[in-house]
Amino acid sequence: MSDQLQQDHFKVAAQQKEESDQYLAGRGAQFNTKNKFLKNQQTKEHIEGIDDWEVANAGTQYLEQQVKSIVNKVESPDLGMMYSMNPYAGCEHGCIYCYARNVHEYWGYSAGLDFERKIIVKMNAAEMLRKFLMNKKYEPTPIMLSGNTDCYQPAEQKYRLTRGLLEVCNEFNQPIGILTKNSWIIKDKDVLQEMAKKNLVTAMVSITSFNDELRRVMEPRTTTATQRLKVIEELSNAGVRMGVMMGPMIPGLNEHEMQRIMKEARDAGATFTAYTFIRLNGAIKLLFHDWLYKNFPDRADKVWHLIEDSHNGQVNDTRWGVRMRGEGSIAEMVRQQYKKYGKLYGMNEDRWELDTNIFWRPGEQGKLF
Repeated sequence: MSDQLQQDHFKVAAQQKEESDQYLAGRGAQFNTKNKFLKNQQTKEHIEGIDDWEVANAGTQYLEQQVKSIVNKVESPDLGMMYSMNPYAGCEHGCIYCYARNVHEYWGYSAGLDFERKIIVKMNAAEMLRKFLMNKKYEPTPIMLSGNTDCYQPAEQKYRLTRGLLEVCNEFNQPIGILTKNSWIIKDKDVLQEMAKKNLVTAMVSITSFNDELRRVMEPRTTTATQRLKVIEELSNAGVRMGVMMGPMIPGLNEHEMQRIMKEARDAGATFTAYTFIRLNGAIKLLFHDWLYKNFPDRADKVWHLIEDSHNGQVNDTRWGVRMRGEGSIAEMVRQQYKKYGKLYGMNEDRWELDTNIFWRPGEQGKLF
């Protein structure tokens, strides 16, 4: 299908969606899935019920909490990191495919609408990071910021928790990696530039599609791909090593855009890349299926079956080394595209590591000499 036909299709789908009273504009999920950890849950059985009920598209709630820790050890061999930290749980971006939705059930909420509307704000994040880094048993290693939810989601505009974490890391010379799809990261260019001079930071911007009609329904409260390219360009010009995350690649929706994403990111200053292939684990299976058939009824069966074909007849795979890449002809085609265009555009050519040797704790003098 040509790019123009793709654009026309998505515009028609968007118009049909807006005309439906059943579709919640500005949200990825359209309902709350059941939380497997809760025995008793509320459900609305009859629309004519006279009792008061929560408005379906209620505004976002920020739930301020004091947490006991902020840094988590990452056990997955599929992820190239040992530790991650997330100042917010839940994410207002509302990306329908987000694997972090399932984690919201541990907080007692749903992976569906709750994930987008009930944002847990870890008010003492910076304090807990400082406590973690002061532990004499900690051996410095890079920490991933946004290993789960986006640290620059809309809540950051109010709370600035990510800024606080960056300032602590800069003080300790603690190296970090950042993944975001929000242009708000530009607000922290000053501290990122300082850390970049000490080889303490690298950042990736996630880009899934240049089709804005698709983005609006798939990632409803995010910035455009064009704005994300500007983030790469501005921070790259400031000396920050920038990369692009392409994912998830979804057959029948955005997998054909991999070359363009990689090229335009390279032109903006990105020097390294990564990608993931769509997988629908836990409650995301139900949410994505509902979303897909409501937004793209004419191609939903095809897309769903392509995803199944890429996960051995299922839409999810739990096997290490396979679950993030898929298998079969479609997944292999995406993998070959990634290799081909990565080589063509000179991505991932340098072996590059963040500096862990200059880490120091306030009060320690040894590493100053």
